[in-house]
Amino acid sequence: MSKLSIKNVVNGLLELQKTGESATLLGIGPMSKNCVQATLELSKEDDYPVMFIASRNQVDLDELGGGYVNGWNQFTFAQAVKEVADEIDYDNMYYLCRDHGGPWQRDKERNDHLPTEEAMNLGKQSYIGDIEAGFDLLMIDPTKDPFEIGKVIPLDTVIERTVELIEFCEKERKSRNLPVIGYEVGTEETNGGLTSTETYETFINRLKVELEDKGLPMPTFIVGQTGTLTRKTEQVGHFNFKNAYDLAQMAKKYGVGLKEHNGDYLDDVTLLEHIPSSITATNVAPQYGTEETRAYLNLAKVEQKLVEYGLVKEPSKIAEVLLVKAIESERWRKWMVGEQVNLTVQEILNGDKSLQQEILDIAGHYTFNDSEVKSEIEKLYSNLNKHNIDGKRYVIDHIKRPIRDYAECYNLKGVTTRIKNIIK
Repeated sequence: MSKLSIKNVVNGLLELQKTGESATLLGIGPMSKNCVQATLELSKEDDYPVMFIASRNQVDLDELGGGYVNGWNQFTFAQAVKEVADEIDYDNMYYLCRDHGGPWQRDKERNDHLPTEEAMNLGKQSYIGDIEAGFDLLMIDPTKDPFEIGKVIPLDTVIERTVELIEFCEKERKSRNLPVIGYEVGTEETNGGLTSTETYETFINRLKVELEDKGLPMPTFIVGQTGTLTRKTEQVGHFNFKNAYDLAQMAKKYGVGLKEHNGDYLDDVTLLEHIPSSITATNVAPQYGTEETRAYLNLAKVEQKLVEYGLVKEPSKIAEVLLVKAIESERWRKWMVGEQVNLTVQEILNGDKSLQQEILDIAGHYTFNDSEVKSEIEKLYSNLNKHNIDGKRYVIDHIKRPIRDYAECYNLKGVTTRIKNIIK
């Protein structure tokens, strides 16, 4: 199946919105190779395109620190997705996307308070990796300024940096004679950002003038705040249909799709509201990592039953190892609320068991690339396999469940064919 550019896919969706046959695309955080396989299998089975949205913490150049997902850089990530696609005879369209690219987007860069010029240069270096690895969409997000914590970064600064980064990426892409790529701009930050339709239109208008002046393309997506917010393993935001609808109509006037971030753990009612509100895409990431952690813990419980029945003599220690590694990772801090954010690792390890389990649920997926964790997963699989349980297959199918829920509510079944028919 010939692959359309991401811009053509979004144009197709905007056209389909007039017919009642539209859909909301899924941007999926590639939390593991299992998650990639679950995503591609569903895309193939139900005929819809998918986007893999990798943050710089997840996937980045080795010289910039690499990524916590499988230790992937942009090239090994692209290769891993291709390998899975080849293994399952994938015949649809997947897109490699940079989520939150730009300066200070690695935790270390922000924590080190790197000066602006250095942070911009590192962001550019990372984008070159994206471009050379064949990414289809780059999110240009210069809003994580460590010197503006708690403040809304001035719109002038956001526009200036956004244009500079798009100009840089286009120059690098053209110098390598590579195909057109899409751009995503804006931010989902709730402390101001692009929340009101007035600010949103001002941003698009001013960006359009600057981009046209330099002969640069308009973005494919603009991120707007629809009210969604993920904390712990819950959706704690409140979806605002009117705001989403107004922002989507505004973006559509400029031929741009509205992208929603923080779309994890949404209920069916909210999911179903996405089609009439004309949201063209939603990003979901930590939810799928959490589901994979839960799948391993379910398998560990089965293994324990087999121990009780005398069928397994040497069980894996996957539950214990995942727990300790998740707590030691400290990556749960991003998702916690209140005073829990400031607890030390030792306080948690010596403390409340229910909090330990909560942190495992939140942060287990950050440790899947740890050698000890990988070793225990293999032992778990081996023990179960001897008793006719395919552990890996169960994990992949478990991850497929929430993806399928979203795809059904988002009217994704058959959307690749619908898009191709409408843009002939």
